[in-house]
Amino acid sequence: MLSTFLYVLTGLAAWGDGFGTAAQSIITDDTTFYGQSPPVYPSPNGTGLGDWADSYSKARALVAQMTLEEKVNLTGGITADSSCSGIISPIERLNFTGLCLSDAGNGVRTTDFASSWASGISVGASWNRELARRRAEGMAGEFRTKGVHIALGPVVGPLGRITTSGRNWEGFSNDPYLCGALAFETVQGMQSIGVATSTKHFIGNEQETNRNPEGNVTAVSSNIDDKTIHELYLWPFQDAVKAGTGNIMCSYNRVNNSYGCSNSKTLNGLLKTELGFQGFVVSDWGAQHAGVATALAGLDMVMPHASPYWGGNLTQAVNNGSVPESRLDDMATRIIAGWYKMGQDQGFPALGQGMPYDLSAPHQRVIAKSPSNKGVLLQGAVESHVLVKNVNNALPLKSPKLISLFGYSAKSFDQYTPWAGGWNGGQESLAPSDLTPAGGDATQIAANGTLISGGGSGANMPAYVSSPAQALSQRAYEDDTSLWWDFHSGNPKVDQSSDACIVVGNAFATEGWDRVGLHDDFTDALINNVASQCNNTIVVFHNAGVRLVDQFIDHPNVTALIFAHLPGQDSGRALTSILYGDVNPSGKLPYSVPHNESDYGALQNETHPDGIYELFPQSDFSEGIYIDYRAFDAKNITPRYEFGFGLSYTTFEFSGLQISAVEGADTSKYPSKPIVEGGHEDLWDDLAKVSATVTNTGSVAGAEVAQLYVGIPNGPVKQLRGFAKPVLQPGNSTVVDFQLTRRDLSTWDVVAQNWLLQGGDYSIFVGPSSRDLPLTGTLTI
Repeated sequence: MLSTFLYVLTGLAAWGDGFGTAAQSIITDDTTFYGQSPPVYPSPNGTGLGDWADSYSKARALVAQMTLEEKVNLTGGITADSSCSGIISPIERLNFTGLCLSDAGNGVRTTDFASSWASGISVGASWNRELARRRAEGMAGEFRTKGVHIALGPVVGPLGRITTSGRNWEGFSNDPYLCGALAFETVQGMQSIGVATSTKHFIGNEQETNRNPEGNVTAVSSNIDDKTIHELYLWPFQDAVKAGTGNIMCSYNRVNNSYGCSNSKTLNGLLKTELGFQGFVVSDWGAQHAGVATALAGLDMVMPHASPYWGGNLTQAVNNGSVPESRLDDMATRIIAGWYKMGQDQGFPALGQGMPYDLSAPHQRVIAKSPSNKGVLLQGAVESHVLVKNVNNALPLKSPKLISLFGYSAKSFDQYTPWAGGWNGGQESLAPSDLTPAGGDATQIAANGTLISGGGSGANMPAYVSSPAQALSQRAYEDDTSLWWDFHSGNPKVDQSSDACIVVGNAFATEGWDRVGLHDDFTDALINNVASQCNNTIVVFHNAGVRLVDQFIDHPNVTALIFAHLPGQDSGRALTSILYGDVNPSGKLPYSVPHNESDYGALQNETHPDGIYELFPQSDFSEGIYIDYRAFDAKNITPRYEFGFGLSYTTFEFSGLQISAVEGADTSKYPSKPIVEGGHEDLWDDLAKVSATVTNTGSVAGAEVAQLYVGIPNGPVKQLRGFAKPVLQPGNSTVVDFQLTRRDLSTWDVVAQNWLLQGGDYSIFVGPSSRDLPLTGTLTI
């Protein structure tokens, strides 16, 4: 273990030394860890790069008119009668209308007349850039109508290093390329409507356990070497910055033993210098643990309140010279520039309108949801579903006369009103027995009804819920089908006349704690009990993360399995359309499903305070870039269902691989052009082109996700570097084209502190999943 860790940490040249310690007693002094995250000062001023120039010019002019106190007031939240997650007060004399920052990346929360959109993990399962953008535009319309200036999402951290992490479901995928591509579309889509995105949580926020200090125990430290942070965890943030995200939220955890919101290396160094970030940095709620230090390290706004560290204390720090006024001016300029850039200075709805703290009291009715979004809401729910098993032509259903429906996740939850249990935190589906007592074990399932989102601040607010039971009942009415159902028993009786038995379970996850397992005994037993009585048992999971299936998947009567993920309010309608073949499933797994927990090794579970680190929990990312399919490939572990896998009701064939270098492209070792938003401008230059032909060889129309993987010299066997999702009629073909940029083909050079384009041969793979890649070739640089 030690030798492997030291090998990975050879990339730490720019990050300092000292991760190890020879001390045997419990460490009680934080100075033990000083220097592990190197200092980067001063905090760079925003310059107005690219299309920020006009906004910066206006912002500088407005900030120049502000008093010291007015500038300070821009940097910290206030308390108000509002369900905005955070509020910056207006400056009326200057016509600055204030800011409402509100949860979250999957739709507006804690209000009425909004929608429950498919969650991040479901967008990842769609592998659909266009759908991601349309979803973002629809969500942003709801945020804007409610007077929300900054939507607190998307989530690209956690990336998904820890399989049981409670918040993986909020993000898109544990692959940085897929995650970053969908984040790019989300940022651009939302901001095209005039709502800024707060891309979060920066950086290394990979577990919920010990994410915050508790008593005399600090938050967990994510100890990440230089190469790994660039090639995995920074990658999707880089895409978001390239897309122009107006805001980055710093995280609760420590990074190399420096808190995320006072880490000058990550904020000043990586984000504001290397990536050329022009927006402002806001703290996660309660993630500030110092005053002057956070200001100098690059934090620009603190939430939910300025106190105890800023407010009057920041004014005093500027007056006594501890914080240069130029740093405060940069904070204020970055904040105001974003307000101008989103066009929020003109015609924007009133701050937080129709979002009172107490919805049960009289309030202004502001209807944010729109009939124009119905199509994208349903399509998002449909493409959330990934069909991974379908034998004996079990699906689609063929005019069934009798369906037996089982499982707690098939019905709607029992309560949904303001202030009812879990109403605004995605926990409506938790039964009383699921609620976790202090110090008790967290639940693995939500037994009180269908799961349409995960729990916590990333949850959203359904205008209604289409459960599987409701949608199947409606279809039974239309088709003159009969239904039996039992949503409670673990061993129900099955009518032997059933054409199909559908079992709907879930796998719950939430902000605030990490999952205690990857499969539960009750649901596994329910499936096996039904399958023992029904020779056509179809299993559906609403899963907020990986759900293992080896306890039942090989039962001969389990004929189909669908991972539905978290589809939002149209969940049942989407599932029923797939079951009956009204639509053809096209989702693909945005993660791998192994056979057993042991396949993950140390990456199954979170890190706890332990040994000499009892007061300073340490999470060593010693696996480097080898997570999920990269790790399984390296260790020759065959998963049950691989990354990128998903079935269709039709079949596809791949042919005609073409690989060519871009004529005249600069293939020098390192990028050399100036920094733009997202890094060196030439990182985004196209160096190679890959194309392939996809043919629908089946009998029904369908969409296939063509996936491009590259084997970069001296790296993993393959890494995702492109995807496309054409829709094809039976017998039709299309050519899919992929552009490979300098960034796509580079590896991080820890000595040069730059992206290295190596000379040599690059393996090229194209196919329908990470382990089904029929087309192979070589690109030579």
